[in-house]
Amino acid sequence: MKEITVVELKARLDAGDDIQIIDIRESNEYDYCNIRAQHIPMGEIMGNLELLAKDKDVVLHCKSGGRSGAMTQALMTRGYANVINLTGGILAWADQIDPSIPKY
Repeated sequence: MKEITVVELKARLDAGDDIQIIDIRESNEYDYCNIRAQHIPMGEIMGNLELLAKDKDVVLHCKSGGRSGAMTQALMTRGYANVINLTGGILAWADQIDPSIPKY
């Protein structure tokens, strides 16, 4: 499974890389705090595969990386070679990139 750290993702964003970031947490989690990623809850991903970019990296994130890791694996088995799990999820982003993001 491909993975990226929050520091690596921030560097790619700062460099202007065209990356799709998808937050797969539930709506109440997304509403509480988010990093302005596209919101597609985990349970809705497989029914909305057309929303996933095919021509650029797609980074999936959740709270800590567990759910997004499982979804990354599931998508890879369906042939999506461009999906990447954000290790540590939004908690790592809050710790290492933006401490203004509230923690659970």
